Amino acid sequence: MNLIDTHAHIYSTKFDSDRDEVIDEIRAAGIERIYMPNVDVETIDRMLDCESRYGDLCIPMMGLHPCDVKEDFEQQLYVMEAWLNKRSFAAVGEIGTDLYWDKSGFERQKEALNIQVNWAKERKLPIVLHCRDSIDQTIEIIEKAQDGSLSGIFHCFTGNLEQAKKIIKLGFLLGIGGVATYKNGGLDQVIPFIGLDHLVLETDAPYLAPVPFRGRRNTPAYLPAIAQRVGDLLQLSSSDVASLTKSNAMNLFKEITP
Repeated sequence: MNLIDTHAHIYSTKFDSDRDEVIDEIRAAGIERIYMPNVDVETIDRMLDCESRYGDLCIPMMGLHPCDVKEDFEQQLYVMEAWLNKRSFAAVGEIGTDLYWDKSGFERQKEALNIQVNWAKERKLPIVLHCRDSIDQTIEIIEKAQDGSLSGIFHCFTGNLEQAKKIIKLGFLLGIGGVATYKNGGLDQVIPFIGLDHLVLETDAPYLAPVPFRGRRNTPAYLPAIAQRVGDLLQLSSSDVASLTKSNAMNLFKEITP
């Protein structure tokens, strides 16, 4: 299989002790691209170092994660906008909203999200959206911002069929990860009713490892397990899932399919 992981933090410190070995395993698993979402100013150098070392595999994005939208978010955005003006990135991400840990900063999150959405519009880049415990709120924000020029991924989609249909109507893709393999993940009630045209695959490594690796550090090398689960739900081969989701990803990121 030739797979695309549209969301993995391969630059995470959790890979510092064995990153080269992990990269070898990823290549052996048939992973052709890893799109790396940025988190904050502190992760930029680490992410770009991975690009410099594994540039045929690891592709960077630029954005401020909603959990890192603190009181200094404007200064962080200033640094990130300077990077976007300096060189190319695959997307503006990982951006969005998060009401899981703390609801008090939601207005700041919305402000940061709208600023970064405008960056994407100006540069004709896709956006990669985080929406933990805030999917309806994020859909509403994107509905208001969508003028026909926005595209992207609702990363780590764990919503219901109605929410999936709203996202698809907005012209966005659903990022399907390890949760699809979980017994009570709920995606068995969504994926069979929307098909592959609107899906991309991701691991969110080092988080959310799929079954049968749940509880371990996640890695893009586990992406075939997610492809297999999606194939089972759609009664398709995992190679068909790999081919079609790869095409979706490459079309979104405007790259020539390798």
